[in-house]
Amino acid sequence: MKVSVEEDKCCGAGHCVLAAPEVFDQREADGIVILLDPSPPLALRDKVAEASFLCPAAAIVVED
Repeated sequence: MKVSVEEDKCCGAGHCVLAAPEVFDQREADGIVILLDPSPPLALRDKVAEASFLCPAAAIVVED
C-alpha cells in the first residue's frame, strides 16, 4: 500500500489523524496534514481507507 497527500487540497479537518494516527499528523501552525508513513503496513489498511474516505477535501490518495 502506498499513501500520498495533496497538501494544497487539505483543509485541516483532522479526520485523518483521528482515523489513523500512526500514518497522519497535522502541522501545528495551520493544521495541514503531515504524512508520517507513505508505506504503512497492511495491518493499517482499514484505518488508512477510513481516513481517505473521511477526508472532506479528498486530499489523501491510497494505492495498492
